Amino acid sequence: MLINTNNMVSITDANKNFSRVARLVDEKGSAIIMKNNTPRYLVIEFKQAEKMQTASDEEATNISNRLLAKNKTAYKVLAK
Repeated sequence: MLINTNNMVSITDANKNFSRVARLVDEKGSAIIMKNNTPRYLVIEFKQAEKMQTASDEEATNISNRLLAKNKTAYKVLAK
């Protein structure tokens, strides 16, 4: 994952000034909160999180086809 250094905030700064973190998310789409100089938390808009959780119809079809192909023998046995 590529990290934009302009979106990084220390955990101390985030704790003291969360409105700054919220502004970063509004302006840049995300904020990375650093703990011990390593990326620890990712803050994104709620709408974006919802989009990430919902699989598209095409993704669901592809997963179904892959499972059917992988377990074809088992499905044939169960169909008897």
